[in-house]
Amino acid sequence: MVQAQTHRGPDVANTYCSKNNEHALGHNRLSIIDLSEHGNQPMFSPDKRYVMVFNGEVYNYRELKTALQHSYSFTSQTDSEVVLAAWIIWGPECLQKMIGMFSFAIWDTQQQTLFAARDRFGVKPFYYHLSDTSLYFASEIKTLWAAGIPKTKNDKVWANYFSHGSYGLPHETFWKGVQQLPAGYCLTYDAASGVHTRQWYSFTQRVQTLIDKQEDSITEQYEALLRESIRLRFRADVPVGFNLSGGVDSSTLLALVNQCYPNAPIEAYTFYTGDERYDELPWVQTMIQQTNNPLIACKFSVHDVPSMITAVSIAQDEPFGGIPTLAYANLFKEARNRGTKVLLDGQGMDEAWAGYDYYHNNNNQTIQGITQSPYAPHILEDEFRTLATPEQYPAPFSCPMMNLQFRDLFYTKIPRALRFNDRISMMFSTELREPFLDHRLVELAFSRPKEEKWHNGNTKWFLRNLVSKYLGDTISYAPKRALQTPQREWLSGALKEMVLAHLQTVDTSGYFKKGEVFKQYQTFCANPVQSVNIWQYVNFALLL
Repeated sequence: MVQAQTHRGPDVANTYCSKNNEHALGHNRLSIIDLSEHGNQPMFSPDKRYVMVFNGEVYNYRELKTALQHSYSFTSQTDSEVVLAAWIIWGPECLQKMIGMFSFAIWDTQQQTLFAARDRFGVKPFYYHLSDTSLYFASEIKTLWAAGIPKTKNDKVWANYFSHGSYGLPHETFWKGVQQLPAGYCLTYDAASGVHTRQWYSFTQRVQTLIDKQEDSITEQYEALLRESIRLRFRADVPVGFNLSGGVDSSTLLALVNQCYPNAPIEAYTFYTGDERYDELPWVQTMIQQTNNPLIACKFSVHDVPSMITAVSIAQDEPFGGIPTLAYANLFKEARNRGTKVLLDGQGMDEAWAGYDYYHNNNNQTIQGITQSPYAPHILEDEFRTLATPEQYPAPFSCPMMNLQFRDLFYTKIPRALRFNDRISMMFSTELREPFLDHRLVELAFSRPKEEKWHNGNTKWFLRNLVSKYLGDTISYAPKRALQTPQREWLSGALKEMVLAHLQTVDTSGYFKKGEVFKQYQTFCANPVQSVNIWQYVNFALLL
């Protein structure tokens, strides 16, 4: 299992096994904070009662360590030891005090019980398999397969994917017998009673509290939180850079990074394809001219697709978003080659500030810029198609727009984007941090009235006003553009031979009516307007 996910932590790999070999923990370390051996895992409490494996970063570890130092004798400078100490001293309540991305498990050798938890938005993964006699858990699904868990498709999730574009509910995966611990949940396990999960983070309660005590102006408070969030995520003992596109979210990240670190220009990374219809490089260069950050522009060409698509599919274990994900993966490859082990990006602003067009035009889609479903469920085999039922998502707020935002934060966009991004960053042994997904920022933005999110046809109105003083109106009030590649043109043109080979696999899978995927592809090639379902078929073939 440890060998299967070496890419997640190539610096050190260690295991713990109990004396009777009934219990084992393994860990792959990517050294970011305290690079010494004192940060290696599995990590033991001083009395050896507790053993922990931890993935992620708790950014406020220094502050937590100060609060704990009179009750616990620390031997390292790592945030991992702070997590272990916080659990020992505070118990499950420690989760409420942590700011960060984390997935960890602590085995109590005395009580023979396991406690595990996942961060508020599920930035870091936690997969598990439960049988009558055992529990397996891991950061990636392939790690469970390495343990002998069968690779069997979860047909209901696949049917919904092809029919509605959904990626499963928070506890589901595309594979039978493999579950996820949902974001903001914790888990306990012992051999007698099995697994029990509970929600430890209630986003709706926290947001409702902010709505009830609505302040007239939050500009100073929000900007201070933005600065703090970025400073916390620059805590590392290795080089840190950030990802940049041409949108207002990246503009905000660029502005605040340079406000926080004015005398140390931080490297900015962006990708481009050389196709001016899609590339954001001119916008990025305009932004960079104002700040003089070193810019590393990573070109991704159609010739890079065949090798990268195979590697990324292996890394993902489940379907992913398309060729833009491949281009983004190439960016992490370049960063790692240049010695940058940590990157920041702007994920989360659109969901917090209602930045997608469908929040405001009532079409209930989950993809920016479309008005009708791009899927073709009619070509599925009838028995398989009957398994598909549209997911029903909670609607805990009185405001319809907020309910769409909530859906995207916990059920659709954010869960899948975080999974895509975690796998492609970790496949090149780099860590991705999302300062805009600091829970305090998301809660505050989400709670604000609609007029601060949508004004005069502009989304994210509050945010645009905030960043305009740093980067000017041209950049701050630019219309939203999806980060894209020439996927339609490449799939219908230069990659045609590759697509046809994968469609042959799909056609014989038993999930589709014979010949129908080829008809779909012929129709697409004649008028390559929308490529979502073609990408699905290719992606499916790669995962079989």
